[in-house]
Amino acid sequence: MIELRALTSDDWRLWRGLRLAALGEAPYAFGSTLADWQGEGDREERWRSRLEIPGAVDLVAFVDGEPAGMASGVPGEDAEGKPDRASTELISMWVGPAARGRGVGERLIREIELWAATRGCAALKLAVMPDNERAIALYERAGFTRTGEEGDLLADGVRRELVLAKPVSAG
Repeated sequence: MIELRALTSDDWRLWRGLRLAALGEAPYAFGSTLADWQGEGDREERWRSRLEIPGAVDLVAFVDGEPAGMASGVPGEDAEGKPDRASTELISMWVGPAARGRGVGERLIREIELWAATRGCAALKLAVMPDNERAIALYERAGFTRTGEEGDLLADGVRRELVLAKPVSAG
């Protein structure tokens, strides 16, 4: 059974555990590294701050009562970096290996999409590493398509993240 729970900053320890597990298990999938969030980066106020992004939602998926995945929805930004209510972004998506193939990713995506719809957003965007074929397949099954926009430049200085989007609908 899959259950989803929205987090508050008081849930920072739960988020921390999942995020560190994600960065350790799938370093190829994220722009951040495990090292970024360990050592000096591993501070309660930093974890709480991540869960206090204005207008955002942070979800944890539980499978049979155990934390199994996570995703966040954050307000998009316009060209000047100001909040853009017309779009939102899906970030920090990860499903643990034991829960993959059980519908957890689909549930997280759908819940973020519903959240975006309640905000009146027209589109949900995300960035994915170009060689993360499993994630790309999941997103495409969920209705995301490539936008043609250039994503962030990757550490190799050559490749860029893929930017995908889908229209938001509450139905």
